Amino acid sequence: MGLFEVSVIALLSSVIMTSAEPPGCKIRISARGLEMLKSQTKKFVEEEISNITMPEMRGSEGRFQYTIKNVKITELDLTSDLRFHPDVGLIFEVHNSSITLNFQRKILYWLFYDEGSINASAEGVNIFTSLHLSRDEEGRLKISNASCDAVITKMRARFSGTLGRVYDILATFLTTGMRFVLNRQICPALNHAALVLVNQLLETIPVRSEVDNYVGIDYSLLSDPVVTGRSLDMDFRGMFYDLKNESNTLVNYAVNPVIREYDRMIYLALSEYFFDSGLYAYYTGGLFQFQIANERMPKDVEMLLRTTYLGTIMMLDPALMNHPMSLELEVTAPPRCTIKTSGASVSVVSNVKVLVLPPGKAAVQLSSMTMDAKFNAKVSMKGKRLAIHLDLRRFKIISNQSALESLALIPLQGLLKTLFQVSVVPLINNYTKRGVQIPLPDGIDFIEEVVEYHNGYIIIGANLQFRTGLRELITKQLASSSDNSI
Repeated sequence: MGLFEVSVIALLSSVIMTSAEPPGCKIRISARGLEMLKSQTKKFVEEEISNITMPEMRGSEGRFQYTIKNVKITELDLTSDLRFHPDVGLIFEVHNSSITLNFQRKILYWLFYDEGSINASAEGVNIFTSLHLSRDEEGRLKISNASCDAVITKMRARFSGTLGRVYDILATFLTTGMRFVLNRQICPALNHAALVLVNQLLETIPVRSEVDNYVGIDYSLLSDPVVTGRSLDMDFRGMFYDLKNESNTLVNYAVNPVIREYDRMIYLALSEYFFDSGLYAYYTGGLFQFQIANERMPKDVEMLLRTTYLGTIMMLDPALMNHPMSLELEVTAPPRCTIKTSGASVSVVSNVKVLVLPPGKAAVQLSSMTMDAKFNAKVSMKGKRLAIHLDLRRFKIISNQSALESLALIPLQGLLKTLFQVSVVPLINNYTKRGVQIPLPDGIDFIEEVVEYHNGYIIIGANLQFRTGLRELITKQLASSSDNSI
């Protein structure tokens, strides 16, 4: 291969790598997070094995004729482990454990007929299950494949009743059959639990859903999850969109968030694009428009506006002096979010109109101004919902008509800043405190979260808490799916 061909291939590879869409949202589940899942997984597996149903067994051995039925697993003593497997997903392993069973017998020996219960124990139970994690066609995390191997080293049966010792000669024969049947039942039960039940729980993770009546959010995975011995890392699109025009979305040029920590159970990284796409979606949806008038207009601000524009009013129509005044604010460009190590901020440029409102007539415009505002943005997490609180940091107004009017507006700066802080900012914060759900299954919440600011992105490290058990979560999801299908 010549130098030219090598250069072309290198260039194409570089273009492909650089054109890949960076994630707006990243999630890392660490080995500590997996530790929390171990007990829930063990309990879930025990319940699945306990629900195994075994067929009735009929046959004969020598002069014995027997029927075995109503096989029930009464006790499990499992020693298990759950761990990450690089480039695959998860490994669930049970080793050197035991299962206790009880079943009913009917035995005919010569002219003697007897029935009763049999207690049996499966010992040296070893199960190895590998769960392959991937991205499905919709961009959802799923278990794409499960491989399982189960081995029971030995099984013992203890007969009850007056002829219990006589029937001991059946023990070897019956336990061999029972061990064979039980071996064949364990893996199908666990495969069903993973590929059907757990995948149904993963379907509760929002992929593309509505946030409110105006915007939606896209949490589709951009690629298969990356699994190492220490973590499970997932890259999500993390993009908001306008419900009325879903194709009009912001292009992601933000930096790719980098998560280096492993100490907490889970890490959530959000780039500037995550917030910018939300601001862009609300902007294109026409939500960034406000009017301050009538009861929302403070009397001292109205008086100062009337005094400032007295000359303009008198020139237009002196009769306007007695009519209410209003301020109309309209954001003129998508607001932008900036994240630095010192914190996050949002910059907004708006057009502000000063109007007189004569009853029954069209509003009369007195002035048009440009407002340049900057907010400090504090990000917080509650449960699974991400919320933002804004505080006005910088406020400046400039006349769109003349430099002279800009000088006349200086006395208004302080009052308008206060007016904006007490009238508009609370409306925004009241809305943003509702938050937006992050991509975790129902019933699992963030606790003890810590927010760190980096250049271009934030990282929220937290621990996890199950509000209900894994079995209850799946049962709830099955019930919800059943109700929706009716």
